[in-house]
Amino acid sequence: MGVASAQSHSVPKPCTPPPTPAGRINLTDPDSKVVKGLRGWIQGYNAQAVTNEQHIILAAEIDNVGADFGHLEPMLDAAQRELGYAVDETPGVLLADARYWHSEQMANVVNRGIQVLILPDTSRRRTTRRNWDGGHYDFMRRGLASEHGGALYRKRQPMIEPVFAQVKFNRGLGRFRRRGRGAVRTEWRLITATHICSSSIATP
Repeated sequence: MGVASAQSHSVPKPCTPPPTPAGRINLTDPDSKVVKGLRGWIQGYNAQAVTNEQHIILAAEIDNVGADFGHLEPMLDAAQRELGYAVDETPGVLLADARYWHSEQMANVVNRGIQVLILPDTSRRRTTRRNWDGGHYDFMRRGLASEHGGALYRKRQPMIEPVFAQVKFNRGLGRFRRRGRGAVRTEWRLITATHICSSSIATP
């Protein structure tokens, strides 16, 4: 006994593109993405930097993802790599704001023998984040509430914020001139390599 089937095939219709394509694309720099800036959403990159207490930039990297989540350990890796070229030292404490909170990466950093202090809650919130209670969230809050932890964390803002203020406002470098992720990374690293914070300049 044999079994057979018969199928009829219609002639495929040619694709007719719409007069105006849906969505938007960047014709000059396809590597860039829409990221959130201080004044809303912009087409660009997320410029990351690591500094020490003397406002010396230890590492500078570029990403096309707007969120800082997930950048904690990669930026520490970059800083340690750059430090390794100059001195045989390892950072003892890593300070970051709430946007860098990443439990797995924080645990990896602690396992390296580096203390991590990150505020679990943003400064704009008066209450804790939803489901951010107990465990290491409360442990971090207790650490930051202590005299030692609070004193260390208060160094974060004056350590990093003046660097970006100097670059963006005093030097007027609020926009990248080059296109493509590799070229923008080179430009950002040149900017940070020539950075001199005004507070670090000695006066006669």
